Amino acid sequence: MTAATAARGDMPLGAHLKEARGRTLRAAVALVLATVAGFAFSDQILDILRVPIEQIAASRDASLNYDSVTGAFDLKVRVAVVAGIVMASPVWLFQLFRFLSPGLTPRERRYTFGYTLTAIVLFIAGCALGFTVFPHMVELLTSFADTDDSTILTASTYVDFVLKTVVATGIAFVLPLLIVLLNAVGVLSAATITRSWRFVVVGITVFSALVTPAADIMSMFLIAIPMSALFAGAVGIAHLHDRRIARRIGTSPGLAQKNG
Repeated sequence: MTAATAARGDMPLGAHLKEARGRTLRAAVALVLATVAGFAFSDQILDILRVPIEQIAASRDASLNYDSVTGAFDLKVRVAVVAGIVMASPVWLFQLFRFLSPGLTPRERRYTFGYTLTAIVLFIAGCALGFTVFPHMVELLTSFADTDDSTILTASTYVDFVLKTVVATGIAFVLPLLIVLLNAVGVLSAATITRSWRFVVVGITVFSALVTPAADIMSMFLIAIPMSALFAGAVGIAHLHDRRIARRIGTSPGLAQKNG
C-alpha cells in the first residue's frame, strides 16, 4: 500500500463526502458573492466590450443588437457569471486543492501546493491577457468585411465570443502547468506525453471549436495555436526534468521517471 493510498484510507467515505460538501459550499458561496459583484460592475464591463464595435463604427456602420426583450438582462447575467468565476478562482481552486491534498503523499503535496498557487496566478493572468487582446481579435475578424458593408452583431453572440475567449485563454495558461505537475510527481513521463501528442492536438482542436463561435475558423486557430505552443513548452520542461533525474540516478530518462 502506498502512502497516498494509506492517506486516503485514513478518512472514511462519510468523512470524504462531508468534507466535499463543506468545500463545495465554500466555493459556491464565493462564486455567488463574486457573481453579485460582477453584476454590479457588468455595465462597466460591457462598456469595455463595446469599444471595438465603436472603433469599427468610425469607418462603417456597426452596432450591437438585442434579439429579444430580455436580451439586455440576460447579457448582464452572463457577464456577471463569468466575472464571478474569474474573481472567485482563488477560492474554488484553493478548495479543490485542499480537498485533494489529504490523498497525496508528502512529496506530492509539496509539489501540488506550489503548483496550485501558480495555477491561480496563471488562470487570472490568462484571463487578463484574453481580455486585453480580444479587441485586436475583433478588429482582425471584422476586417474581412468590405467597407461598404454593415457590421450588425447580435449582442449575445458577440459577448459570448469575447467571454469564451477570455476564459479559454485562462484555461490554456493552466493546462500546460498540469502536464508539468503530473510529470514532476511521477505520473507521466516525458516520453509518454510526447507519444500522446496526436490525442492532445485533437483535444486542443475540439476544445478550440467548442469555445469559439460556430464556423469561425480564424478565432478557432487563434485559440488552438497558443495552446499548442504552450503544450510544446510543457513537453520540453518535462524532458529536461526527466533528464535531470536520469543524470542523478544514472539510468535512462524513462526508468528515472518511473522510479522518481
